[in-house]
Amino acid sequence: MSLAWLSSGAKISLHHSQHQQLLLKTKTRDGDSDKEDNITLAELCRKATPETCKLNPFLFNGHLQTAWTTTPAVEIPIFYKRKIFQADESNFEGHFAVDFVVPPYDMPTNDEAVDKERTYTLPSGLPPRTSLFSNEELESLPSDDSRPMLVVLHGLTGGSHEVYLRAALAPLVLEDRGWEACVVNARGCAQTKIGTPVLFNARSTWDLRQVVKWLRKTFPNRPLFGLGFSLGANILTNYLGEEGEDCAFKAAVVCANPWNLELSSRALHRTWLGAEVYSAHMNNSLKRLLSDHIEVVSQHPKIDVEEVQKTRYIYEFDRAVQAPLWGYPTEGAYYRDASSVDSIAAIRIPFLAINAEDDPISVQEAIPYDEFKQTPYGVLLTTSWGGHLGWFEFGGGRWFAKPIANFLDLMAKEINLSVPPTVRDTRAQSQKIPSEATVARAHYEPMRRKLAFNVGQK
Repeated sequence: MSLAWLSSGAKISLHHSQHQQLLLKTKTRDGDSDKEDNITLAELCRKATPETCKLNPFLFNGHLQTAWTTTPAVEIPIFYKRKIFQADESNFEGHFAVDFVVPPYDMPTNDEAVDKERTYTLPSGLPPRTSLFSNEELESLPSDDSRPMLVVLHGLTGGSHEVYLRAALAPLVLEDRGWEACVVNARGCAQTKIGTPVLFNARSTWDLRQVVKWLRKTFPNRPLFGLGFSLGANILTNYLGEEGEDCAFKAAVVCANPWNLELSSRALHRTWLGAEVYSAHMNNSLKRLLSDHIEVVSQHPKIDVEEVQKTRYIYEFDRAVQAPLWGYPTEGAYYRDASSVDSIAAIRIPFLAINAEDDPISVQEAIPYDEFKQTPYGVLLTTSWGGHLGWFEFGGGRWFAKPIANFLDLMAKEINLSVPPTVRDTRAQSQKIPSEATVARAHYEPMRRKLAFNVGQK
């Protein structure tokens, strides 16, 4: 790498379409609609991005930045109340936990709040600063307020307790900016028991979809926003693509998305460090998670527990668990199906993606630079340095929390969300791509990831 670490500065770049611009309508401060103006998504992202990315000079590459995520960190006092959701889709039966950010409170000791019977919680108990909603609290949750609400997805085997996640939440929920937030914990994560062998995978969008529907009903006036990290970023990107124009989110941020899982897996195992440190560590985390739920998971007829215990790398775990659990013939088929890179083309809300180009897990060669040049709805922010969910500044702060909070705050407070964004094509008419009606019958459907044909078209 360059000697950027000498000045503690990482290079910041924004990648987006040059010809198609997404126009967002700004709010007026005096109610005069004639004074409303447009701002492009690229301009808003540029406004949200700090001018510099000054990181800890002692953590001068992606490996050190990534390794530092395992060290004790400054405490971030975010408190949660947990709601247990029963899956409303028969194909994905079971339950999962959603943690809602609430004001600080004295931790309760009553049986219901701490799940003394461990109906939904592992024997080791709930995560720190977390307790279950009482029935009375759940009944009082519905509200007509219009506070912006953030829905967050964590990374592999993580949960609402993760420091990187709380670092991103802190500017929005601890600085009185008026935000509400909740974290959708993947099944079996964040100390939650599972009721069926259905766990999670890299495109398990169904629980998120159920939560969003519930939020729309419970808080009908709150604009919803999405935020995903690592594996959760991949899931969120797939969800945004699946929902397309019907997406309930007003905007979203995806951070450290691995994008192309097959390519990322191959890159990870190309080096000793990638295989023996990162892949082996993630595999061990998955095996520990599986061991917490072994009695339930072992009931699945296609899971061979002995084979799972023999796995050493994450691709072997995916071969032994994810492929048979979801009906994929190989882990490669799983990776190709679950990758979110093609979902970008189907997204129809403003979104910001943040990746470090020296990330040893969500590797640079998998970052879809060209795809971002083809969509007006997304902007890719890259830094030359930062590692995987690191971006540690001197003193322990996390740089990525700044563009995340700035982007979400600008979208929620300066953009008129009642006016749908529009696309402006700056190319001359002669340079524009012909309409679908005048071109060949073949077309690409991003969410099918297949070439399709309009058979009846003439």
